[in-house]
Amino acid sequence: MFVRLSISSLKESRWYEYLTRFVLGGAATVFAGMLSSALGASVGGLFLAMPAIFCATATLIERHEIRRKREAGMTGVRRGREAAALEAVGATLGSFGMIAFALAFALSVRESSWLAFLGAAVSWTSVAMGAWWLYRQSTWHRSRSRMNGH
Repeated sequence: MFVRLSISSLKESRWYEYLTRFVLGGAATVFAGMLSSALGASVGGLFLAMPAIFCATATLIERHEIRRKREAGMTGVRRGREAAALEAVGATLGSFGMIAFALAFALSVRESSWLAFLGAAVSWTSVAMGAWWLYRQSTWHRSRSRMNGH
């Protein structure tokens, strides 16, 4: 399985769906900034890392999958839920990468900020891709795939 970029899904979303993501992401950033001002950068930074647009994204993915299946003459509810669940797995595994990024950056930023950023980016990529690979190799994933006929 190779990672690839597909921009075709951008055509499926409507303008207000992008606006929803933008507003939720902006609101989370403003909230984190307010917390940072009131309680310090350490607390504000924790909230800045929260997945602000995940809920909107998962809902939109479910809705798009249901619509696709309905156009094909099926209900699509199960497929919509599965697509949203897979998005949740990806977000969770990506958050492990975010933790690795934060740790690598915090441990090396005093030496050189640009090297710290580079090392943190490599850490994030390695951990996130490693977590996805482990998930794909897991017994739980394989048994679910067989149950769903994949």
